Amino acid sequence: MSKLMIVLSFCVAVFSLSTTAHAGSAQFLLDARTGEVLASENPDTLNHPASLTKMMTIYMALDAIRAGKLSWDSPVPFSKYAAARPPTKLRVKAGDKITVKEAVLSLIIVSANDSAAALGEKLGGSEEAFAGMMTRKARALGMMNTTFFNASGLPHDQQFTTARDMSTLGIALMRDFPEDYKLFATKSFTFRGRTINGHNNLMYRYKGMDGIKTGYTNASGYNLVSAVEDDGRRVIGVVMGGRTAASRDKVMEKLITANIRKASTGSKLLVSRSTGVQMDIARLDGAVPVPAPRASAVAAVESMAGASAAPASTATAYAGGSIASVDQPFAAPVPRANIASARVATQGGSQASSPSTSAKDRKWQIQIAAATSAQAAMDMLSDARSKIGQPLQGLDTYTEMVTRNGTTFYRARFTGFVTKDEARAACDMLVQNRYDCVLMPARG
Repeated sequence: MSKLMIVLSFCVAVFSLSTTAHAGSAQFLLDARTGEVLASENPDTLNHPASLTKMMTIYMALDAIRAGKLSWDSPVPFSKYAAARPPTKLRVKAGDKITVKEAVLSLIIVSANDSAAALGEKLGGSEEAFAGMMTRKARALGMMNTTFFNASGLPHDQQFTTARDMSTLGIALMRDFPEDYKLFATKSFTFRGRTINGHNNLMYRYKGMDGIKTGYTNASGYNLVSAVEDDGRRVIGVVMGGRTAASRDKVMEKLITANIRKASTGSKLLVSRSTGVQMDIARLDGAVPVPAPRASAVAAVESMAGASAAPASTATAYAGGSIASVDQPFAAPVPRANIASARVATQGGSQASSPSTSAKDRKWQIQIAAATSAQAAMDMLSDARSKIGQPLQGLDTYTEMVTRNGTTFYRARFTGFVTKDEARAACDMLVQNRYDCVLMPARG
């Protein structure tokens, strides 16, 4: 009997731990100007995002519009799969289509699962492929504990996020798309003759709140991400795992009211909550990654640049919500044939392009990222050279293979700077263009 009780107690303990890890409550309030955490409870606990997932689906759509791949009037066809998604939904029949604008509004206002799937298929070819794109974008934004498996947030046992990561995504939407972000304040829209009302009830009664998203599934509980602006203060709040919508809203209201006066005033938004180390973690995996254990991931990446490396200046690249740009002529990208022919060095575990600068002149180098393959690292270098132009022209590019705790990655570096000031200037320009940059002496 005593053995049976021990076994039962063990099972209860395991079940309790699992519930805490994957469906626990969390609260998080971030100063969107400075990145200061104003209040926090379980910020890095893994939780199912539910319809907060649609924030990333919308980000991807806005990103595609900005890149010219979509327009607001582009048609979004509904496959049988998309049309069959369970409610809530827009109830568009298979074979029918709506516009991108209608799809985005339906995600914001009614949290339409069918529209999310259709938009995912439009952008990714399939919802599965689109989920991979979403996860890679999450990593690029610094959301290293988020993994997406669908476009809607419908239940999936491996789809996780954290309150901290959702605050990062909320800031990214406001910062990267300041005009389009205003759509999150839309209370209703008319679709084919019927008016559809939203259900973000707290936004309609809390002064200064202008979005952004609610979410609920049985596994996640009631989730909410809210943005408030008051007297120049800008905060993002996240509440996850609420028992009811009403109690979740009360928690959010108290969270913001009690802490918003701690926030700084200003007009700029946070560039990123992530340090350079976290951004390198974000770039470790080019495939669909699982949430990285924070301690092991940071330990692996802290040694990427070596003991002598020092981070370059990371001055704010966003002012008033707009992206700072650098007006420089574009250099021609490295031809793919040249990348493919890069040789693996017989010593040192490095892969390098043919040197065009003598070793004695290579006094300084910079590292912009790390990737899981040499090809991906070289592609990053080619992309950076094409965007930055003159400061990176005439420099050698190379990748260095490193294995830490069973994980192999490739450092992406430019070398050949004659002076430290030249290297630092290139770093500053890279940071302005949303790259990370680590400055270090060349090793010859």
